[in-house]
Amino acid sequence: MFIVTLRFSDNKGQASAFMEGHNQWIRRGFEDGVFLMVGSLQPGLGGAVIAHDVSREALESRVNEDPFVAENIVTAELLEIEPKKADERLSFLLG
Repeated sequence: MFIVTLRFSDNKGQASAFMEGHNQWIRRGFEDGVFLMVGSLQPGLGGAVIAHDVSREALESRVNEDPFVAENIVTAELLEIEPKKADERLSFLLG
């Protein structure tokens, strides 16, 4: 399981020009069953993604396809979590 942070860079002002492509990238992540949650980092710092059932290499490749990453609107960081215990609602994450 991964948490991906997408922190705005100095190019934040260009976000609107690439928003449609970014939203398509998010839709694909959900359609492919990789993304569990996407949201905004507050206050206005960027975004975050919770991803699962994907290798680090495949997720890095997917993240690099995000137009926000490709155009340096955000800087991505991948944090890998090996779940050990979870509420039963999240038990599917325990593998």
